[in-house]
Amino acid sequence: MQSKAITCSRNPGLGARGRAAFVALGLGLALSLGHAQGAFARAPDSFADLAQQISPSVVNITTSAVVSGPASDGPMVPEGSPFEDFFRDFMDRNGQGGGNTPRRSEALGSGFVISEDGYIVTNNHVIENADEIEIEFFSGTRLKAELVGTDPKTDIALLKVSSDEPLPYVSFGNSDLSRVGDWVVAMGNPLGQGFSVSAGIISARNRALSGTYDDYIQTDAAINRGNSGGPLFNMDGQVIGVNTAILSPNGGSIGIGFSMASNVVTKVVDQLKEFGETRRGWLGVRIQDVTPDVAEAMGLTEASGALVTDVPDGPAKDSGIIAGDVITQFDGQPVRDTRDLTRRVADSPVGEAVPVIVLRDGRTETLQVTLGRREEAEAAEVRPAAANTPEEPAQADILGMTLAPVTEEMKQTLNLPSDAEGLMVGQVDQTSEAFSKGLREGDIITEAGQQKVVRLQDLNDRITEAKDAGRKSILLLVRRAGDPRFVALSIE
Repeated sequence: MQSKAITCSRNPGLGARGRAAFVALGLGLALSLGHAQGAFARAPDSFADLAQQISPSVVNITTSAVVSGPASDGPMVPEGSPFEDFFRDFMDRNGQGGGNTPRRSEALGSGFVISEDGYIVTNNHVIENADEIEIEFFSGTRLKAELVGTDPKTDIALLKVSSDEPLPYVSFGNSDLSRVGDWVVAMGNPLGQGFSVSAGIISARNRALSGTYDDYIQTDAAINRGNSGGPLFNMDGQVIGVNTAILSPNGGSIGIGFSMASNVVTKVVDQLKEFGETRRGWLGVRIQDVTPDVAEAMGLTEASGALVTDVPDGPAKDSGIIAGDVITQFDGQPVRDTRDLTRRVADSPVGEAVPVIVLRDGRTETLQVTLGRREEAEAAEVRPAAANTPEEPAQADILGMTLAPVTEEMKQTLNLPSDAEGLMVGQVDQTSEAFSKGLREGDIITEAGQQKVVRLQDLNDRITEAKDAGRKSILLLVRRAGDPRFVALSIE
């Protein structure tokens, strides 16, 4: 930052004592500012030493595969850019200029060596569907790589090369120790131009894009196409992230890049190295965050934890967890929200019995749950538990919605499961709180106040009970296309 010189005109009315006091005050201010500046880390004068240290461990990755259609993942440049013709010629020379006949397509990416015996980390999307994978090292050496395993959920892949000599490698750092504002360095192969270094700071942490296990570090260090799979380093030369995605309207860097945090990557890499696949723990519940209005409706003191909306057959059901429980602790650690619980469960060993504390009807209970394996559960496509048959239909306007018990005719007309029950939502007043919170025609209310409802009177009774208990809202369990969620509506 450019310093601004501050000058003071000599004051004719200031005597020697006054001038001495003024000088002393200025000296004290300068010392104070010096102490304040010392509390902050200086920006590095150069990244050259760090780049020289870590460059040998960073690799370029070239993959090839036979495809039958035109390429759609070539380098992107703004339309009208002076580089547009260059990249069009580049794509034509590499057989990516169009046509639907089978051809061999090449793609470029980045990665980094994590052991001297040749294990390499990159993104899954860099090597996905590849027939051949070639690694180019900083020295210019090229080696063929074998795929050890992939994890599409975190977009991580592990490769292995064989080398006669020990390979230079880098270690993972603890991404949880990284702070917003810390300096970071990204390395990779942007737009196929070869090894490149960029620097910036951590702009944000704990970003979630679309995945269940997302924990991204956001950085303004330049990341472009071809950087995918490359490392994000801290100033100690440790990998704290794997460069994965950018947010951009034109495919180029605008200073919003995302790197999967190393504390997620290391767990995935360890499992891929040991098993060739991931083995995540599985609790067997559907959950949602406890929002402030949901907390008020349930009489909770704070909006934290994970609210159980459904318990299909699985470990949680076997242990006694039920819909409406709020999971507040898992394996001795407090649960902040659904994302926190999902990651904790996934990181736990399959088959391990862990204590789970739930809040139920104002009391806490500790349950022992033996975790299953998520990959097996997803393959089995577990369905929600069955319900009972509904009673005779009726219709009424309640809480801004026209409601009626589910009938056999509704099941047939709307293709509902034969065991569906609850109160069907018809019209929803667009000025109502129910509409603003997303309730729509065709939704089915199955619980109110954490009790099952199959008649209109059931809902009215639950509303009366909530009012008598001094609550301002009531918690509804709503299903849409079989997926449950809790919604709190005001009853005042």
